[in-house]
Amino acid sequence: MEKQLRSRQWFGKKGKDGFIYRAWMRNQGIPDDQFRGKPVIGICNTWSELTPCNAHFRELAESVKRGIIEAGGFPLEFPVMSLGETLMKPTAMLYRNLASMEVEEAIRANPLDGVVLMCGCDKTTPSLVMGACSVDVPAIVISGGAMLTGKFRGRDIGTSDLWRFSEDVRSGVMSEEELNEAEAGMCRSRGHCAVMGTASSMACMVEALGLSLPGNAAIPAADANRKVLAQLTGRRIVEMVHEDLKPSDILTREAFENAIAVNAAIGGSTNFVIHLLAIAGRVGVPLELEDFDRFSRQVPLIANLQPSGRYFMEDLYYAGGLPAVMKQIAEKLHGGCTTANGKSIAENIRTAKSWDTNVIAMADAPVNPQSGIVVLRGNLCENGAIIKPSAATPALMQHRGKAVVFRDIEDYKQRINDPALDVDANSVLVLQHAGPKGYPGMPEVGNLGLPAKLLQQGVTDMVRISDGRMSGTGFGTVVLHVSPEAAENGTFSLVESGDWISLDVENRRLELEVDDIELAERRKRKAAFQSPYTRGYVRLFVEHVEQADKGADFDFLKGSSGSQVTRDSH
Repeated sequence: MEKQLRSRQWFGKKGKDGFIYRAWMRNQGIPDDQFRGKPVIGICNTWSELTPCNAHFRELAESVKRGIIEAGGFPLEFPVMSLGETLMKPTAMLYRNLASMEVEEAIRANPLDGVVLMCGCDKTTPSLVMGACSVDVPAIVISGGAMLTGKFRGRDIGTSDLWRFSEDVRSGVMSEEELNEAEAGMCRSRGHCAVMGTASSMACMVEALGLSLPGNAAIPAADANRKVLAQLTGRRIVEMVHEDLKPSDILTREAFENAIAVNAAIGGSTNFVIHLLAIAGRVGVPLELEDFDRFSRQVPLIANLQPSGRYFMEDLYYAGGLPAVMKQIAEKLHGGCTTANGKSIAENIRTAKSWDTNVIAMADAPVNPQSGIVVLRGNLCENGAIIKPSAATPALMQHRGKAVVFRDIEDYKQRINDPALDVDANSVLVLQHAGPKGYPGMPEVGNLGLPAKLLQQGVTDMVRISDGRMSGTGFGTVVLHVSPEAAENGTFSLVESGDWISLDVENRRLELEVDDIELAERRKRKAAFQSPYTRGYVRLFVEHVEQADKGADFDFLKGSSGSQVTRDSH
């Protein structure tokens, strides 16, 4: 017997309440048979002109609607807070949890039987997934797709080149005029970053988890097949409602393990860690920081994409897309996991093939045998820290150097280009107070630019450590997400310039070479962190955000809250 549609609690009511629910829908010129018996499908749209990556979503939503109508559903599009990575200050990450709360409450409060999540720019994907799986009605993701590969003076460029260009300008290798020319050629179509940055990593994450149709991750935004997939997604969500296939049926422990392995194979963003932990917390799946090391340790780098490789998302699609990557690591995946199309992972990737082994390598001849996320432990990061080996310099993976400490990002900006700064190529740059509470919001400032005087000497990488994050488009030997953060008064808050720090990636160690007695004395002298934020959402954030090793979600949002609405307002 088919489960009664949730929307019937609104549109199927008799008397005054039903009258109000139906009558006001009719003012849009909608016949009542559209919402009386058909599945009502919400289209959760993060379109915004302030989120350039998602600015084409109005048009994409029309394709979703066509699919829903074809399958016998009734589409209702609704907006939610859109998080634009490029424009929002102080950081879009500050608002990820807020957007997730809005999505959760918008779905629960309205007569929706299922929902299509339209997301693209970095934080829009995890926030929509976090919100939707908290309610746990049938849900499916359609990503916006990456932009076409940039062009500059006969070469392909992408967002990762921004960091190179910036250092080249600071070192005098590149002029401002050349930088302006590159800027004009970087973002030449709709879509999110053209590299395997956070946005693309999130699109791969939802496909690996099984929350989207196969092929979703890699189709470029400008390719007509993106609209085709959107229409098919619209059709499929209606079927999912009839099947009562919910996120909780898809997001099993095994699905999360698959996503970790896939993120390693694609050289995905370190931000993947913090978002996957948050999603797992919402669905009640136990996931720990060590799992990211454990389930990626033996997975080689298969996708040859910037910033860990050479090519771009457009190339990935034409080489076979994410299914072809997953095919190469099939033996490391749980092939029986259910996905949004009703088929298993194994079924979805059975016929996948790499059409260009320069882009999607074979498992026995990978781009790099070392990939994934390494979780570091030691007295400098009592609750862990992470590093992405595929983006780091091999010679720095085991390193010992003296700390050059910046107490916050403003301190860094004031001193980093000072010729008198006591720093050399062997030094370890340390940035404090860039964590969830200390900034607040945990910005992408972890891949600190190198001191100008060292750039002029030809230095291209140094060990950098922070309690903040790094852009998924970034690279370098960068230790991130140090937990507890400096604002939580852990050992990381006690580091001083001149202290010796040792990094040993192979042995998963990060140590501050200062004895416990001295650290205890420093702790006595150190004043406790006091947040200056006393009102509004930022105060709520600082008071309730968990540390990076827990996903930086709010402590009161753990577990699914369900879709039941207990009171009527009329």
